[in-house]
Amino acid sequence: MELKPLLIANARLLGGEPGSLLVASGRIAALNPSETPEGTETIDAKGQWLAPGIIDFGVFATDKPAFHFGGITRAALMPDSGPLDGAGLVERAAKGGKPDLWVHPIAAATKGLAGAELAEIGLMQQAGARAVATGRARIADAGVMRRVLSYAASLGLTVIAHAEDEGLTAGAVATDGEMATRLGLASAPAIAEAMAITRDIMLVEETGAPIHFRQVTTARGLEIVRAAKAKGLPVTCGITPAHLFLSDTAIGDFRTFARLSPPLRSEDDRHACLSAITDGTIDVLASGHDPRGPEDKRLPFAEALPGMAGAETLLAMGLQLVRDGHVTPARLFDLLAATPAKLLGLDAGMLTVGSDADLILINEGAPWQVDAKRMAAWAGNTPFDGMPVQGRVTALWKGGQRIR
Repeated sequence: MELKPLLIANARLLGGEPGSLLVASGRIAALNPSETPEGTETIDAKGQWLAPGIIDFGVFATDKPAFHFGGITRAALMPDSGPLDGAGLVERAAKGGKPDLWVHPIAAATKGLAGAELAEIGLMQQAGARAVATGRARIADAGVMRRVLSYAASLGLTVIAHAEDEGLTAGAVATDGEMATRLGLASAPAIAEAMAITRDIMLVEETGAPIHFRQVTTARGLEIVRAAKAKGLPVTCGITPAHLFLSDTAIGDFRTFARLSPPLRSEDDRHACLSAITDGTIDVLASGHDPRGPEDKRLPFAEALPGMAGAETLLAMGLQLVRDGHVTPARLFDLLAATPAKLLGLDAGMLTVGSDADLILINEGAPWQVDAKRMAAWAGNTPFDGMPVQGRVTALWKGGQRIR
C-alpha cells in the first residue's frame, strides 16, 4: 500500500527553529515546503522537537518495545549473540526487526569471537554486515588485530573495538579506587583502557584502517583519542550515558544494576568524559542496551553479569546533556543518529532531503521517572532506576510509516 504524503508542521527541527517537513514515498521530500501534494496528511507538532530516528550503535539484543519507546528506529547489533560469525547468521539478524525496526548486524572479527582466526568478513558484508567488531573483549593478539584492520579497511568497513587490556582486567569487576577497596571487590587500574587504545591506534597508524572504540570512559583514554584525531587518524569513539552521569560510587551498596563493562569510573574520569562530549572528542552516544534478567543480576556483585537496559533512557539522558549545557540539540542528534549512520554507511540519521523518513517527535520537557519494574525492555536492569528525567518520544515513523 502506497503511503500518503505527510506534512509535519509547527515543529522545532532538531530542537532549533520552527519549521515543517514533508515526507513522500518513505523519504524526506522537502523542508519548509511552500506547497504540498494533493491528499497530504498534516500533523501539527505543536512546537515539539522533530528529529531523525535514533540509530543505536552497538546493542547486544534486539528489543523492539524498548527501542520504540526510546525513539530508536535502527540498531547496530553487536556480534556477541550467536556469535555473528557466519553469513547465514548475519542475514537472519538483518531480517529480525523489519519492517518497523531495522537491525544492522556487526560482523564478528574472528571465528567464535575467540580472537584467533579471522571470520569470513567479506561474505558477512554481502549478507548485510555494516561493520566489524571484536565483541565484548578486545583481540589480545596484535598480529590478528592488524590483519582484521587491514582486511576490514579493504572492504570499506570500520572496526569496532573494545578498549580494555585483558592482562590487567582479568577477573576484575570494578575500577581501582576507594570504592573497590572498601567493598573488597577485585578491581583493575583505569589505565587498562588507555593501554588497549594505544596499541590499536599504533596499528591504525600502520594500516590506515578506520577504528571506532565503542566506549572510552577514562581521562587517559580520551587524551590518547584526542591526540590521534589531531594527527588526522581515522579514529572515533563512543560512550553510554552511564559513564557520563554515574561514577563508581553507584556500586556502593553492591548494586548489580551498576555492574557494567567497562566498569564505572572515578568522579574525575566522569568529568573528563563530559568535557570530551563537549569538545567533540566523543563521537557517538549509545545505549549499550544489554538487558539482563534476575538470573544474571540477583547475585553477589562479583558473580553478576555486566550490562544495562539502556534503550529507554538514552534520549532522556541525552536531553539532560543539552539542559546542562554540554551539547546543543543539533550536536546531540549528531551523537545519536548522524555519526552512527556515517559509520554504518547508511542514508539516514539526518533531516535532509532524500534521506529515509525515520523520524521522531519529542516532548523535550515531559517529566517521568525511570522505574525498573515498568520498563518496556524484557529486563529492567537500569542503573538509573528511580531517577526523575525529562523528555520522551510522542510519535515515531519508520520510512514514513507511523509506528507509534
